[in-house]
Amino acid sequence: MSELDVKLARVRDVLVKQGLGAVRLRGVDWFGWATCGGSNVVLLTTDVGVAEVLITRDDAWVLTDAIEAARLEEEEVPAGLKIWSAPWTDKAARESFVESRRAGAPVASDRPTRGEQALPAELVSLRWSLMPEELERYRTLGRDAAEAMTEVLLAAKPEWTGWELAGAGAEALWARGIHPALTLVGEERRLPVHRHATASHEKLGARAMLVFCGRRHGLFANLTRFVYFRAPTPVERLLVADVARVEAAAFQASRPGAAISDVYTAIVKAYADVGRKGAEAFHHQGGPCGYLSRDAIAGPDVPGVLQPNNAVAWNPSLPGAKIEDTVVVTDAGAEILTVDPRWPTVSIEGRLRPDLLVR
Repeated sequence: MSELDVKLARVRDVLVKQGLGAVRLRGVDWFGWATCGGSNVVLLTTDVGVAEVLITRDDAWVLTDAIEAARLEEEEVPAGLKIWSAPWTDKAARESFVESRRAGAPVASDRPTRGEQALPAELVSLRWSLMPEELERYRTLGRDAAEAMTEVLLAAKPEWTGWELAGAGAEALWARGIHPALTLVGEERRLPVHRHATASHEKLGARAMLVFCGRRHGLFANLTRFVYFRAPTPVERLLVADVARVEAAAFQASRPGAAISDVYTAIVKAYADVGRKGAEAFHHQGGPCGYLSRDAIAGPDVPGVLQPNNAVAWNPSLPGAKIEDTVVVTDAGAEILTVDPRWPTVSIEGRLRPDLLVR
């Protein structure tokens, strides 16, 4: 069975179990999943794109308007999903079509409206467990995003502004067909002050942080790297080592079947173990990802369990230091996706992790 066939069969199994007549997948994340890497995005910042997927017990369509139908069919939608469209001015036509196809049973949606139900939790778990075809797309994306990061930070100059570094990052991602959903920059002065430093007019100075959340085929590659134009101080080196040890604890706790809250607890304990008790309060620690930059932000009361082949991106941080990569959780451990062999590394508990790029 193709990837699409497997996904449709799994959705229909849930429909039958839950007594549903159809599901409507409206979000950019769910559209990417259901179309096996297609995109309904025109405006990059939107959560809901220009089309949705309707799956019933015996059929499936992409619902859109006449503006987008031909392009989506040619470029974004796999064979096996039919295109339904109506004039963009006729909003009622789509609702009438859905009504005629739900066989009198309830409809569930990731963005429910007008009496629709929320998606069953079982469907959400299905999306978190990546299929082999999805993993291959993810591995390629991770490698390309990491190469873009290396390319930019090898070219960066101390006199660049944060805006220029973010722009160079976006250009490198776009050149690889990756949407630059996020490019954070921490310049020398702002880096130890703001954990979520958006790019500014300030010069990079002697060191800088660059963060990518890049989307392609619906999947997100999340990674953070640092460039230094001078030798790091012993204090800076210690901060880098400490966040890496906290991340190692998160990796150790990340296994299929592990509760997200338990991984968070391991992170909190690891901060205390390296003498940084309470540091988790100043920045979120990441969580499972895939078709969103984060499907959930880990916390003590956050529900959810990691699935087999679940992508995660943990990002422990301290003032002026952060670590982040996109990895896949398996029974054998963590497979790191965002890797470029050119980037300097350091061994942390037997695993190669990104070091500072000192130029």
